[in-house]
Amino acid sequence: MAEKIYAGVKVQVDQEGYLIDTNQWTKEIAKEIAKEEGFELTETHFAIIKFIREKVAKGEALTLRSIGKSGATDIKGFYQLFPGAPLKKATKCAGVPKPSSCI
Repeated sequence: MAEKIYAGVKVQVDQEGYLIDTNQWTKEIAKEIAKEEGFELTETHFAIIKFIREKVAKGEALTLRSIGKSGATDIKGFYQLFPGAPLKKATKCAGVPKPSSCI
């Protein structure tokens, strides 16, 4: 485990930069993670992040299809909002573990 400082808060992260303790997540931390990933968060990003955090809290699996059906965006929009590896970047910004479906 490593430590990082986001928004003035020291957090524990794994070797890929995902928060270890999801309870440490804040919107400010999410904004700083997004900057590291090369983009800025909008209200649409935060709607997706909220959806992800709720699904993970319920123990439900995350898939591109479920995000596309979330009502926050469609799959094409999801790829545009989180360019490159959308599910990995979105979950990192959401402060939840990387989905097992992501390599």
